[in-house]
Amino acid sequence: MKHQPTLLAVSGGIDSVVMVHLFHNLGLPAGIAHCNFGLRGEESEGDEAFVRELAARCDFPFFVTRPDVKGVAKTASVSIQMAARELRYAWFEKVRGESGYEWIATAHHANDSLETLLLNLTRGTGPAGLTGIAPVNGKLIRPLIFSNRAEVARYAAESNISWREDRTNQTDYYHRNKIRHHVIPVLSELNPSLETTFNASSERLRAANVLLEEYLQKWREQIVRYEADTIRIPIGELRGGKEPGYRLWTILQGLGFEYSQVRGILAALDGIPGKRFFSPTHVLLVDRDHLVLKTRSEATDGEELVIEGSDATFDWQGERLTLSTLPAGTSLHFDRFTIIVEADQLIFPLTLRKWRQGDTFQPFGMAGKHKKVSDLLIDNKIDRFEKEKITVLLNGNGEIIWVVGVRADERFKLSSDSKVAIMISLNP
Repeated sequence: MKHQPTLLAVSGGIDSVVMVHLFHNLGLPAGIAHCNFGLRGEESEGDEAFVRELAARCDFPFFVTRPDVKGVAKTASVSIQMAARELRYAWFEKVRGESGYEWIATAHHANDSLETLLLNLTRGTGPAGLTGIAPVNGKLIRPLIFSNRAEVARYAAESNISWREDRTNQTDYYHRNKIRHHVIPVLSELNPSLETTFNASSERLRAANVLLEEYLQKWREQIVRYEADTIRIPIGELRGGKEPGYRLWTILQGLGFEYSQVRGILAALDGIPGKRFFSPTHVLLVDRDHLVLKTRSEATDGEELVIEGSDATFDWQGERLTLSTLPAGTSLHFDRFTIIVEADQLIFPLTLRKWRQGDTFQPFGMAGKHKKVSDLLIDNKIDRFEKEKITVLLNGNGEIIWVVGVRADERFKLSSDSKVAIMISLNP
């Protein structure tokens, strides 16, 4: 490894600073990369100055970037945290390739890996999500992954290492922090060797997942048929194996489908052929003998978009529909193509479709009075051509949540007791 220089991802926090000291003390060739997102004002500037000085003391090359993370998050309709992660790793890889580094090293340790597993569990995960953070992933390495937070802190104290403390780490604003501050301590009471046990379990789970994927890959190669722009899955062969739902999921997950849709697809196999299921990129048709998948083309008048859960983005007739869960304290933004609704009022799956004669709802601001969508469009002087483009978003019980771009429904507005909100937006 001494002949393979490594690019160290350094924030200035205790973990990444300890990693720098270890590389320096071992005489390993390295460079330091720091992302300044400017999200904490003067503190962000102080972090950059600290890391720059650290690189100079260690005689490591220093690289810094200042991306517009807020702008990217808004354009892509994702959270700032997700945008920051994507920007950070894309830039690390760019620097690695252009500057001759063999590896990118992050300072994740066993506690980070355990927190990742628990986050995955709360969001819903398959076997791969139970393995935590891999020690090696392509050109990305985690040299501290077999240490825990306490060991890193002890090394820093014994070596008289200074670092920068991010004050947001002490709050419960982020989900990861809640797990770190409240869940992990309870689990550690049950098992004082929690991190060690987790590392051993993670290693076994990672190996089991590799073997499972190897088996499923051979099975997929045997039954899935690829024909130009069409994918065909023989229903008989799918149902002939054990756990057909999970087998099907391993095919569909790379095509944008939600795991919850698999149950509906399997149920449809016993019904009349012709039912369709949609992902942001593909449509699946339940035919007589096959499941037929095609890339989604221009939407037809009768097409419906089925939405299985929040925190997702879908393509709809050349536009982008996004559902995002809003953390507590988020400033709310409304416009014609953005609504904020009470999460507890939503019943998934939701459906987005063209409006139809006879559709009624309770327009926001009308104190619960019902109104036909057709009358609403007339009142808003929407011409015939524009009427043909109007869509409605339906709750799982059939109630209209939103006449998109025109009016939201009164029943889904936020109340003073609202704890979780969902932002729904449609952007060209």
